[in-house]
Amino acid sequence: MSYPLELRDVVKRFGGLTATDNMSFRVEDGESLGLIGPNGAGKTTIFSLIMGEHRQTSGSILCNGEDISALPTYARIGRGVCRTYQVPRPFADMDVMENIRLGLMPNNLWQMLVRGPNHDREIELALSVGFAEGDLKRHPAELSMGDLRKLELARTLATGPSIMLLDEVFAGLTAGEISQIAELINQKRKEGMTLIIVSHDLKSLEPLIDRAIAMNYGAIVAEGDFAHVMADPDVRAAYLGGE
Repeated sequence: MSYPLELRDVVKRFGGLTATDNMSFRVEDGESLGLIGPNGAGKTTIFSLIMGEHRQTSGSILCNGEDISALPTYARIGRGVCRTYQVPRPFADMDVMENIRLGLMPNNLWQMLVRGPNHDREIELALSVGFAEGDLKRHPAELSMGDLRKLELARTLATGPSIMLLDEVFAGLTAGEISQIAELINQKRKEGMTLIIVSHDLKSLEPLIDRAIAMNYGAIVAEGDFAHVMADPDVRAAYLGGE
């Protein structure tokens, strides 16, 4: 049986530091998985390995049964895997519409010349994440952190993903912005998208996930439903400081 995403004994070493230690887990089709743990646990490294931004020292990464461990990042995106970043990475000299347009561009130059820009889709994506029409010509320097998070999501959705990796999407947001982003994530869940969400905001994360994996020092400490994981004594000691 194949899964949308599966890690098998993935190890990543940076010199003498082991960032991930025999990480093995799988995500079911349409599942929303929460990845939690203290700073330095290896959560963002896992995302970078899945996307091919770093290469694992050993182990394998599979997407729908295909080993993608040696594929470049663009090929993984082409297979429906995409991510957001903890620190938003917009193109500063491009406005909101132009940033979203990059995600819509086909890999093939001839396709781009034939199809031309898809302005309707750009606008649809921008509005779907909560931008107003008056925001579409604004540049990143003019945007709040909440709007930068929305732009990250819109650019990711523009690639047409079936698997989204969301890295700290609630960081730096107001309560209202968190509610808006959470509503969008819930909508994607209802549409059947497979999600992996990294967040320190456990209160906002809990209602968005089906299952949680807690990490510490690059390894899995506990996994299962959220309440079970948070009750685990090793998780409480590592992530919450114990009692």
